[in-house]
Amino acid sequence: MSPYSRTAITLHWLIALLILGNLVGGFFLEDLFTSQDPAERKLGFQVVQIHKSAGLTILILSLLRLGIRLRAGFPPLPDHMTGTERALARMTHYGFYALMIAIPLSGWYMVSASPLGFPTVWFGLFEWPHLPVATSKVASETAGAVHEWLGIGAAVLLGLHVAGALKHHFLDRDDVLARMLPFLRRPA
Repeated sequence: MSPYSRTAITLHWLIALLILGNLVGGFFLEDLFTSQDPAERKLGFQVVQIHKSAGLTILILSLLRLGIRLRAGFPPLPDHMTGTERALARMTHYGFYALMIAIPLSGWYMVSASPLGFPTVWFGLFEWPHLPVATSKVASETAGAVHEWLGIGAAVLLGLHVAGALKHHFLDRDDVLARMLPFLRRPA
């Protein structure tokens, strides 16, 4: 039985899918906006609305997941892990929580500070309010650069997280990956 609740597991995978989609979409947004093709620029506007909606959803779900984690605590790590491995595991998880909150906030700030004033329409349902900040091209561009660098950091951290999960499953042969994939059996 997993030490994670169904809610924690569902939030983990839902947030993971949203993050993966936003990372992929985020890396292609610039090309769409700078395209000479009006159809591609229109597609870029649609993609950025989905990107912003998913980012705000990540923010809300991550705060919920963080609340659950703080209340439930961390599940114990396998006894065979060294002190260094334990520290890396904790730093990776703390880093993910920081990024899952900082990336959407920096994007929200970027959009809110932009003199262009484009609205964020959450999945086409309603307009999400801007943060109460002064509009400034410099502030918006700075937040955009921070947003981009944090996204790159998230991509690197995601790669480390997946590598660690696979190491646990195939090399250590413990139940760490099976905790988040309850249908997966611990390898023999």
